[in-house]
Amino acid sequence: MTPRQNRNRDRADRGIPEATVARLPVYLRALHSLQERGVATVSSEELASAAGVNSAKLRKDLSHLGSYGTRGVGYEVEYLVYQISRELGLTQDWVVAIIGVGNLGRALAGYGGFASRGFRVAGLLDADDAIVGQEISGMTVEHIDRLEDLIAERGVSIAVIATPAAAAQGVCDRVVAAGVTSVLNFAPVVLSVPDGVDVRKVDLSIELQILAFHEQRKAGGPGDHDPRAGEGPPGTTQYVEAVQR
Repeated sequence: MTPRQNRNRDRADRGIPEATVARLPVYLRALHSLQERGVATVSSEELASAAGVNSAKLRKDLSHLGSYGTRGVGYEVEYLVYQISRELGLTQDWVVAIIGVGNLGRALAGYGGFASRGFRVAGLLDADDAIVGQEISGMTVEHIDRLEDLIAERGVSIAVIATPAAAAQGVCDRVVAAGVTSVLNFAPVVLSVPDGVDVRKVDLSIELQILAFHEQRKAGGPGDHDPRAGEGPPGTTQYVEAVQR
């Protein structure tokens, strides 16, 4: 059993909900910001406000880690950073391969936040001969034909897929067959994976659409009108009336 699988089983044994796990990186980001400002202790209310959750939820989440804070003092920032980092598996080195070195892949390769959070990008791969051999962020882009060898040689734990949608499933199948069980997918497609493989999907277009929904509501858009207004596209009623006349 791999260290990640052991950690996941330990977490399940301790009853840490997945919703709590999803919030831990948000707490960690807020704590890092406090560290940069030289803050040594933080109350649950202050940390909850920085993370965008209510303080009761934060206290319950942290209690799953065995961290309860001190009444009248709060949480020790440095120790809480360590606790959350340990729970997330960030106290060890995770090797990452980025597959697909277009504009997004290049941006990911140059992202400094990986190294500072315990992730080491050890390989860049692409199928385009015009890209293969290029130096990007101190690494040479290798051909996708080397995928399985690179995973084995460098101990890749996490595959980042930033390919076009049509190629993503095939790439995913190959990385899974090579033993990788964690995939971060930026391709605009839902990947099919076997049990035991974790996939996190990042879809920027969906996030933009959600923001557009909220912008529309703030501007008094369709959501604030008669519910029947959503039955057809703008202008449909007027068009039908004009044809009937």
